[in-house]
Parts: sequence; structure tokens; C-alpha cells
Amino acid sequence: MTAPQSQTLDRGLRILEHLAAAGSPRPVMEVATAVGLHRSITYRLLRTLEDRGFVERDDAGRFGLGLAVSVLARGVRTSLQASATARLTPLVERFGCTGFLVVRAGDDAVTLTSVEPRDVPSHVTRRPGTRHPIGRGAPGLALLMPDPPTDDDRPELVTARAIGWAVSEGEIIPGVRSVSAPVVGPDGTARAAVAVVHTGARDDAEALGQAVVDVARALAADLP
Repeated sequence: MTAPQSQTLDRGLRILEHLAAAGSPRPVMEVATAVGLHRSITYRLLRTLEDRGFVERDDAGRFGLGLAVSVLARGVRTSLQASATARLTPLVERFGCTGFLVVRAGDDAVTLTSVEPRDVPSHVTRRPGTRHPIGRGAPGLALLMPDPPTDDDRPELVTARAIGWAVSEGEIIPGVRSVSAPVVGPDGTARAAVAVVHTGARDDAEALGQAVVDVARALAADLP
């Protein structure tokens, strides 16, 4: 791995990534062990991040992400969310599925925004902020699709790379099927994943998969 241009900044970012993946406040020693730093160095970095509002401390002295992270995230994601809503709406109305956009946060796939269909008897609800482990469910698989293949890849991931979209059934919610495709950035990595969820088998499964891919490609073209 290439050495970082700024070791201190790199360490601080690694701490933030760990806290994001943990999902709840963690003690200093656990954070230090996770990022491979001495406890005293980790504590100084956490205190600096706390002073700037990027981490917060609870009554037990454990550290978690602070409000400043949310403020930055809202600014970065605004254009992504707006584009996703515009692109997903026709897809959702055409197929009667709930559509949503997922981004990666550490080892989790997190729903950023969702669009629900109108004028259908029933549909699956997907709330923003919902998360599940990366690699589980079609959205998690889609986020991994641009990564280099490895011997440990699930067969479902291998198939997804071959056909262009990921499919899962019951991995996150029993009885619910999902189709997803990655939004690939200029660097070849997944910026996000477009997904739809529905129940029951569909005769238009291939058309749905291709439509999800088309939306993901269009969304990628919308982004800088």
C-alpha cells in the first residue's frame, strides 16, 4: 500500500471509518486496537475530532460519530439523492417496485434514499438509514461488483458480474426479492448501488434487471 501523504490525517480518517462501521459509541482502547494505534495517540486524535464536532463522547466516555459528519454527508449526498429520485421514479412507476439508492459505509450497505410506487395494492417499504452487511442482499453484492474478483467471492457475486446486475431473495427480509446494479464512478469503483425490491416471481425479471442497470448508468453519468 502506498504511504499516505499525511499520516495524521490518514489516522483520523481511519478512526472515523471505524466508528462509522461500528455503528455505536466505542471505548478508546477498542478504537485504538481496531486502527492499529497506541491508546494515547488514538485518544489525542479523538479529542481533536471531538473539538471539531466529528465525534461525540457519551456519559461512559465512549466515542461515536458527531453531528459534523452528518452535516458533511448531507452536502456531499444532496446531488446524488436528487438525481437518484429523478431517475428512480419512472422505474418505480413502470414496474411497481420500491426503488432505492444504497451507499457503502464501512462493512455495511446503507439506504440513502427510497422511492415508493403509487397506485399499487401493496409494496415493500425501505426506510433511509436502513443498513445490512456488505455482500448480503442484491444491493450489497452490487457494491462489490466493480471490485477485483477473488477466490472467496460468493457464487451470487460471480453471477452478478457475468450478467450485469445482482439478484437476491430473502437474504435481508424473508420473502422479499431484490435486484441491484452499481453506480460506477470514473475511477471504476462503486459510488453507490441502485436497487428495487418486490415480492413474488416476475415474468419480466430480465427486463427489470436491465432497467435497473440503465438507471445506474444514467445516474453515474449525472455525477461529476
